[in-house]
Amino acid sequence: MTAEKRKIENPEVLFDEFDPPTYESWKEEATALLKGGSFEKKLFTKTYEGITLAPIYTMEMAPNPGDISNFPGTENYLRGTKVGGYITQAWGISQQSDEILPNKLNELLKHELDKGSTVINIALDDITRQGNNAEAITKESVKKGGVSLTTLQDVYEALSGIDLGAYGVYIHTGESSASIVAMICAMMQANGEIQDKLHGIIGADPIGVLAEEGRLSISGDVLYSEMAELIKWTDKNKMDLRTILIQGQVYNNGGASAVQELGFMLATAIVYIRKLQEQGLDINSIAKNIAFSFALGSNFFMEIAKLRAAKVLWAQIVQSFGGDTESQKMVIHAKTGLFNKTTYDPYVNMLRTTTEAFSAAIGGIDSLETTPFDACMQLPDEFSRRIARNAQLILQNECNLRQPIDPAGGSWYVETLTQQVADKSWQILQDIENKGGMVLALQNGFVQKDIQDVLSQRFKKLAQRTDRVVGVNMYANAMEPVIEKRKINMEEIYQTRAQSVKSFLADIDETYKNISLSELVSARENANFMPMLEQAFAAGATLAEVTAVLNRKNTGMKIEQVVEKHRFSEQFEALRNKARIYESEHGEKLKVFLCNMGNIPQHKPRAEFSTGFFEVGGFEVLKNDGFMTTQEAAKAAVDSGAFAAIICSTDDTYPELVPPTTKQIKAAKPDMVVMVAGMPAPEFEQSYKDSGVEEFIHVRANCLQVLTWMQMKGGIK
Repeated sequence: MTAEKRKIENPEVLFDEFDPPTYESWKEEATALLKGGSFEKKLFTKTYEGITLAPIYTMEMAPNPGDISNFPGTENYLRGTKVGGYITQAWGISQQSDEILPNKLNELLKHELDKGSTVINIALDDITRQGNNAEAITKESVKKGGVSLTTLQDVYEALSGIDLGAYGVYIHTGESSASIVAMICAMMQANGEIQDKLHGIIGADPIGVLAEEGRLSISGDVLYSEMAELIKWTDKNKMDLRTILIQGQVYNNGGASAVQELGFMLATAIVYIRKLQEQGLDINSIAKNIAFSFALGSNFFMEIAKLRAAKVLWAQIVQSFGGDTESQKMVIHAKTGLFNKTTYDPYVNMLRTTTEAFSAAIGGIDSLETTPFDACMQLPDEFSRRIARNAQLILQNECNLRQPIDPAGGSWYVETLTQQVADKSWQILQDIENKGGMVLALQNGFVQKDIQDVLSQRFKKLAQRTDRVVGVNMYANAMEPVIEKRKINMEEIYQTRAQSVKSFLADIDETYKNISLSELVSARENANFMPMLEQAFAAGATLAEVTAVLNRKNTGMKIEQVVEKHRFSEQFEALRNKARIYESEHGEKLKVFLCNMGNIPQHKPRAEFSTGFFEVGGFEVLKNDGFMTTQEAAKAAVDSGAFAAIICSTDDTYPELVPPTTKQIKAAKPDMVVMVAGMPAPEFEQSYKDSGVEEFIHVRANCLQVLTWMQMKGGIK
C-alpha cells in the first residue's frame, strides 16, 4: 500500500451545534450543583488583601488589553524589565551564607559558588549591622548567624580568592551601607583590584530597621546625607552598585498581607527619593541605586500578582518624579518568607519554599534566595542549604522556567489579580502619604496597627482551622522525632574573633589611624566622605571606631512600637512544646480515649476527625473498633487511663447514646472530661450538657481554644 493510499483524510471538525459558553450559563450549572448552597458564599474567596477571588475569570473581567503591556521589557514593565526575560539572562541564584567567622564564611561562599549559586549573598550579624566590633558579640547575635566584620583583615579573610567582578554581591547592611562598601573597596584597593568591578547590591534600609528594631543609632537626616554621599561616589566611579535595599521581610514577618508589604515598601522608597533630592541628587541617579527585597508567601497566584504589580507601580512612581524609562525598571530580590515556616514537621518547609520560588520565577525577579527548611529553628547546615539551593537549580535546569517569557501574561485570572493588587497597594500608599509619609506612619503606630489587624485575622482563621498549616494545625505527625539542633560553641567564637582583632590591631600605626579618623569628621561635610572613610579602614580603624566618629553628637531616632516578628503557626507550636515538656516530665503523653459507638462505618468519620484534632495538641489518642453498648464504652473509657473521652458516632444515634454513656463515665470517674464529636442539634445540646458533656468538637470549633483548655484540664500549664 502506498503512502498516498495510507493517508487518512480527517474530516473538518465544526462546533456549530454547540452554543458559545457564557458566564451566566456556567453560573446556572454551578448553582445547580451546589444543591441549595449559596453561590456567593461557597465559590467566592476573601483574601487578607481585601480582594475577593471569583470562582472563574473571563475575558470581560480582565483589564482592557490597552492597559496591559504587550511586550516584556517595554512600557510599564508589567511583563518584566528585560526584553529577553530569563532566556538571555537567568535570575541570580542568591543563597545566603551566614557563617560567623570570616574564614569560615570564605569557605562557605566558595562552596556555594562551586555548587551553583551565582550571587555572593553575605549575611552580616546584628553586631556588624549596628556598627560595633566583635567584642560586642552576644549569644543571641550568634544564634541568628551572620558574619562579624570588624577590621579590614576580616573583609580580606571573608572574600579572599573570590572574583568580585565575576559575581554580583548581595548584602543587607542595616541602617547604613557606607562603612561596608568602604571596607570592601579598601580591601580591593589594597589587593590592587579595580573598584569599579564591584557590582550588585550592598544596600541599607534605615526605615526598615526603624520598623523592625524601633530605633536608629543616627538621625534620619544624617543617614540620608550619608546615603547621598555614597551614591555620588559610586556614580562618580561608575560602579554598578545599588546601595539602597528596601526590605519587605520586616512587614511580612509581622503578618502583613501582600498589598501591605508592597504599599509600605513603595512608601519607604518615596521617602528616600524625596530626601535624596533634597541632597541634590536627580531622580534617575536615585532610582538606579534602589533595589527591593520581597518576601514570598504560600499564596501562589497572589505572590505572582504582587511581583508583577510592583514593577508597574514603581515605574509609575519614578515616572511621576521625572525619571527616564531605564530608571523606571525595578530591581527585585526575592526571599522565601519565614512567617509561614514551621518548627514541627519542618521538612514540609521544603515544599513551601519550592512553590514560593516557583511563584517568584513566574512573577519575574532578578535574584532569588530560597530559605533552608530549618532556618526558623537554627542556623542551616550543609544538607538544608543544599536542598534549598538545588530547588532553584531544578527550576532553572529541569523545569525549564527560563522560558517562555512571562508565562502568566494574558491569563485572565493573573492579569485581573495583578490589577487588583496594584489598586489596593496604591491605596495603602496614599493612606501613608496622607499620614505624612512612612516615618510618621511608623511613629504614630498606623503601620503597626494595620499589620496587627491582618495578623489577628490570620490567627483567628488558623485557630478555627479555616486556614491550614500542614503538620501543625492539620495532619500533625504524632510520631515525629525532634530535629537535633546544631550546637554552637559561643566561647570559642568569641575568643577566636577577639584574638583575630587583637592580632590585626597589634601591627597598626595608631598615629596614622587617629589622623585618618579625625580627617573623617570634616570629610562628612564635603565630597571626600567616601574616600576618607575608605582611608580610615585602610589605616586600621575598626568598625566601632568609625561608627563612633560618624555618630558624634547624634541623638538617633526611636519609635514606641516595632513591627513584631511572628510566625503563622507559633500558637499551635506553643501547645506542642508544652505537651513535649509534659511528656518528658511524666514519661507519657496526656491521653484521650475515643468512645467509638457502633460499627466502624458508624463512628469512623468522626473518630478520624477527633484523632487529627487532638494530635495537633500533642495528645495521645487511644483508638478502638467501636462498642455496641454504652456500658462497654463507659467501662473501656474509665479503664483506659485517659483523662478525657470523646464520644464518636452519628447525629441520629447521639440522643440515645450520649446521655447514658456520659453519666456512666462520670459515675465511675467524676473528674474525667467527656466530649462529643460533632455540632449538637439545638434541641439536644442542653440534655448532653446536663448529663456531663463539657465540650463539642466540630469543623467550626476554635481548635486552639479547645486544645488550650484541654491541656489545662489535663495539668499542662
